[in-house]
Parts: sequence; C-alpha cells; structure tokens
Amino acid sequence: MATAVGVLLNFTPINPIKALIWCAVINGIVAVPVMALMMLMAANTKIMGQFTIGGWLTGLGWIATATMAAAALAMGVTFFM
Repeated sequence: MATAVGVLLNFTPINPIKALIWCAVINGIVAVPVMALMMLMAANTKIMGQFTIGGWLTGLGWIATATMAAAALAMGVTFFM
C-alpha cells in the first residue's frame, strides 16, 4: 500500500523533499506529548507493575522530553519570525 502511494505521488506536483521535511517537522512536534505520556506510563505501578522506572532513568527521560519540547518550541518561534 505504501509503495503504491509512493508511486502515485510521482504523478502529482508534490515535491517529495518538501514532503519529507514536513513529515519530519510533524514527527518532532508529535513526539513531545508521546514522550510525556510514555514517561507517565513507565512510572505508573498500576500500568507497569514491578517494571516501573525510577531514579536516574526517570530524570533522564524527563530531561529528554523537556529537550524535545524546547526544540519544538524553538522551531515554532523561528518559523514565525
């Protein structure tokens, strides 16, 4: 199915490089809430049971989530300036 869509896109005026860039931008923005939900789920004992994360791993995960949020915010600010 994906291959067929890719072949059909060759016959449209859509620039594939621009489409690839916009897909990466959308993925970067969507990654922030996904990472936050994953961190909340990974630290929840009702969901993970005995396999919850803790300590430095939780801190590292939230630092990574905050870094992604800052990068998405900076991208948004520079886009509108």
